Amino acid sequence: MSSSDNRSLPLVASSEVAKHNSEKDCWVTLYQRKIYNVTGFLDQHPGGADIILPYAGKDVTEIMANADSHSHSESAYEMLDDDMLIGYMATEVEERELINNKNNTPVEMKLVTTTDSEGNEFDMYAFHDHLPALEKLSIQTDYTEDAKKHKFLDLNKPLLTQLLFSNFSKEFYLDQVHRPRHYGKGSAPLFGNFLEPISLTPWWAVPLIWLPPNMYLFYIGFVNQNPVVALSLWAMGLFVWTLVEYCLHRFVFHIDYLLPDHPIFLTLHFLLHGVHHYLPMDGYRLVLPPTLFVVLAYPFYKLVYSIFPFYMACSGFAGGTLGYILYDVTHYALHHSRLPKFYQDLKTYHLEHHYKNYELGFGVSSRFWDVVFETEIYDTYEKRA
Repeated sequence: MSSSDNRSLPLVASSEVAKHNSEKDCWVTLYQRKIYNVTGFLDQHPGGADIILPYAGKDVTEIMANADSHSHSESAYEMLDDDMLIGYMATEVEERELINNKNNTPVEMKLVTTTDSEGNEFDMYAFHDHLPALEKLSIQTDYTEDAKKHKFLDLNKPLLTQLLFSNFSKEFYLDQVHRPRHYGKGSAPLFGNFLEPISLTPWWAVPLIWLPPNMYLFYIGFVNQNPVVALSLWAMGLFVWTLVEYCLHRFVFHIDYLLPDHPIFLTLHFLLHGVHHYLPMDGYRLVLPPTLFVVLAYPFYKLVYSIFPFYMACSGFAGGTLGYILYDVTHYALHHSRLPKFYQDLKTYHLEHHYKNYELGFGVSSRFWDVVFETEIYDTYEKRA
């Protein structure tokens, strides 16, 4: 959880930031906006303190994005927000109107989504021919500006209630929900009440909850059958999962245009998958909540155990559920980890599904079925006819 979640942070003049430029007192800024006190981190930095010190009192956006200098994962940016965020650097207007007028009340500021770190116009709401640089995917949405400009959802308020009592047309909803926003300080309120925790699932809950029963099913199938038969059925279940993954993503999660044009169905769509496209970098809504997994898995469980004898079904279902576990963990990693070359390419491919063309690229753990069914993402943004 970000350090700005539970307290307001002060505006600080740029001249004040520049004074903190030594090894014993080192501040840096990101996007010429967020201020971090990295003094205690200098000795812990994997690349050494010498990489940071030339930027003491200055902005580190460009150097953090420079892979030739030192690669930074999404978790590096999260760690800055969690542990070292101390304030926001005031703009010239804010210095004039707030600080210089002795009205420096702590406030929670928003990063401007339409301007990048170099001052160039950058519209995060539009789809792109090329995937935006990863550092741009962490620019926080200006909630007020977004609600005023797009007249869709207000990220300051519970999202489901707004949808349920809205008069959005399906066409408008589908257009807006697939234009990514970034909450920037944890998870946006979905229910806004005691139900909120059930909508949040950390990635590690998936292997923690489901690996033990998965391994038990594998064991039951393996010790009660010929090992070759058991392993073959297990491998078959693993392979079948890849097709199930593709079909669920394409025909259930992206049922989009077959949705009835009614707020109840739009709200259900949002709850099932729309919220992930609306807030794709929300780390607590990247894997299936356990209760939703049980609901979705139950029909497959009944089908497998009705087709095969018990022990054969155990082996096949163990392979399929392991595929699901790997899929969910992979999905989290594709959004929030720096990965080896093959998986980095897969990460780019999946993020293109979010930021370039949500009507293509349904494979998450692989693009195999996208190739088979000709739903690979094109080189440039193009909606299907």
